[in-house]
Amino acid sequence: MAAHVGASRTPQEVMEHYVSMYIHGNLGKACIPDTIPNRVTDHTCPSGGPLSPSLTTPLPPLDISVAEQQQLGYMPLRDDYEIEYDQDAETLISGLSVNYDDDDVEIELKRAHVDMYVRKLKERQRRKNIARDYNLVPAFLGKDKKEKEKTAKRKVTKEEKELRLKLRPLYQFMSCKEFDDLFENMHKEKMLRAKIRELQRYRRNGITKMEESAEYEAARHKREKRKENKNTAGSKRGKEDGKDSEFAAIENLPGFELLSDREKVLCSSVNLSPARYVTVKTIIIKDHLQKRQGIPSKSRLPSYLDKVLKKRILNFLTESGWISRDAS
Repeated sequence: MAAHVGASRTPQEVMEHYVSMYIHGNLGKACIPDTIPNRVTDHTCPSGGPLSPSLTTPLPPLDISVAEQQQLGYMPLRDDYEIEYDQDAETLISGLSVNYDDDDVEIELKRAHVDMYVRKLKERQRRKNIARDYNLVPAFLGKDKKEKEKTAKRKVTKEEKELRLKLRPLYQFMSCKEFDDLFENMHKEKMLRAKIRELQRYRRNGITKMEESAEYEAARHKREKRKENKNTAGSKRGKEDGKDSEFAAIENLPGFELLSDREKVLCSSVNLSPARYVTVKTIIIKDHLQKRQGIPSKSRLPSYLDKVLKKRILNFLTESGWISRDAS
């Protein structure tokens, strides 16, 4: 700028004039903001991305004792194990060598071997990350039980434990925090659904304020208690009436004393008199014995025996051992 102006101005004078007139002058005050925003764009990938620096950052070694390291075959300085996943993966490239006379097919074949080896290494590292994220090593050593008891926010029910076992295949697709969040959200959804059903029940019974719900719950509890006491008293009276009270419909019919307890239950459930049951049983067993001896016989079952009733009696006789399963 001083060369353009001419020899009448030195570079220092030109700079002072520019700063005073254009930066600190009226033009600078109108155009240049007081705080200049940072317009630098961060082009680095997020953690875990293809070019993320976290991929090359080694994980800290496991905090376990020397005896536990020997038990696992763990080498803390290398964060490695004596026996890794897919232990023979290195055999893919251990015998490879680049020769000057290799043709294109051989070069592509060697590249394919290297690519297979890299995939195996990634899978090996993925399994290590999952084991580290879900604390599988402390779980194997039995160290995580005390930590879980200390950090447990609430008591986990048996149904929730079974649900965790069913969702265990999702471990490899989600981090430990994501899985815990998913499980907590599912529990929260279950609690909200139960609360919604409770509020809907209040609304159906004409309750529109939470203050009225306490009185309603107390009255409902009393009703259920009275109903429970009534059922208990009824069951006691039924026991006092005797064991054969359930057979009251057939106990006075002829042939009742010939039946076993299971046959009494069957006749009572299908509403069949003991005499008719004995007749049907005799015919079925007789036909079965004749068939076993090779004597042809025509089944002459009574007309009151329909298909459903016949099937029930055949299944009962088969289970009781009176006839074989193939005959039924």
